Amino acid sequence: MRRAAALLACACLVGAAAPASAAERGPAGWGAGTTGGAGGTTWTVHTRAELKEALAGGGDPTAPKVIHVVGAINGHESDDGSLLGEQDYAPGYDLAKYMSCFGEDGAEWSDTRHDYCKQQRRLRQTGSNKEKAQIQLTVPSNTTLVGTGDDARLLGVFLTVNTGTNIVVRNLRLEAPVDHFTSWSPDDGTQGNWNARFDALTVITGKNLWIDHCTFTDGRFPDRTAPLGFHGERVQRHDGLLDIEDGSDFVTVSDSRFEDHDKAILVGSGDGRGDRDRGHLKVTFLRNLFEDIVQRGPRVRFGQVHVVNNLYVSRGRAPLYALGVGVESALYSERNVFRHDAILAAYGGERFHDTGSWLDRRPARLEAAAAGLGLTDDVGWDPADVYDYRPLTSAAAVERHVLTHAGTGRQYGRP
Repeated sequence: MRRAAALLACACLVGAAAPASAAERGPAGWGAGTTGGAGGTTWTVHTRAELKEALAGGGDPTAPKVIHVVGAINGHESDDGSLLGEQDYAPGYDLAKYMSCFGEDGAEWSDTRHDYCKQQRRLRQTGSNKEKAQIQLTVPSNTTLVGTGDDARLLGVFLTVNTGTNIVVRNLRLEAPVDHFTSWSPDDGTQGNWNARFDALTVITGKNLWIDHCTFTDGRFPDRTAPLGFHGERVQRHDGLLDIEDGSDFVTVSDSRFEDHDKAILVGSGDGRGDRDRGHLKVTFLRNLFEDIVQRGPRVRFGQVHVVNNLYVSRGRAPLYALGVGVESALYSERNVFRHDAILAAYGGERFHDTGSWLDRRPARLEAAAAGLGLTDDVGWDPADVYDYRPLTSAAAVERHVLTHAGTGRQYGRP
């Protein structure tokens, strides 16, 4: 594996060439060697329009660049500074009317159930596409996107990596977008499900990424404030916090916080995507905090995923599970700390290994839980054979480090 190299370049003037700096070392884990835009042009951005321009790199989007985000940038901010909402994207759309076009408790949709149903279906579709076009911002190759200070925020931005390589995202609070046009699928699951469209960050066929000291959250729009939908459940307006899919590779997610969300992290987009994902999806999750996450911390398909020295805490939301073992996954868990016992779930996977994790500061003995789910211990690889890293070796040390360092605005820990 390549060893870490220079990371962020420092400069003060927008558009000025920034000298390379080796003041900070790069990531451990699968993402080792990722340098982002170190040594490239430096941009400082305060608005969505400025961020979009900086990502485009003055017409050369893959040229090395470091983009400093100052303050809050809202994905719904129009070029004139006004904030767009549901009715700007689809005038006349109404969630209650949309729901009324399904049968009782969300049964099959009918265009003729009410005279407005065909219109509401069209408005939902066009509104969703317009919202996506507005809030999606794509990070190109050879880019470092870093927050300045402790209050740099992307609010309702659908941040994406699409075939980009060598990308660093650091010190940013990413508030998951609210899907104003989430769709109801009656045949999804036993009673139907809402399917929101946007993640806080989606990585599609991205390679060599480092996501570090970020905070991922529902923020101002938690699920508990969503309107009531079918079966007395809240409408699901959020998708994931972080999805890594479609053959993405060599990713490290370190010293970050994932909080107050249902479906947090997905590695691998579907059971039938083996043609794209098999042999890829090599990801390390190192020293992250998962607080009040219901599930997917992460859920893994196909990938060789190392989950090491993470802290899982449930204070206000009942978790379903922390680690999801999906189809053909090789998930290697090591010295994680769990403060709840909803740890492991199997979703078509056959292999899972844990070394030295703790449940309430006592040995978690996850091998017994794995055996009870029919999982074998041999995942076919050992991170120590692949890359250099130094795990913390006590539950107290893991908790102390994660609670001190993880998230936006926290002091940087060791690599």
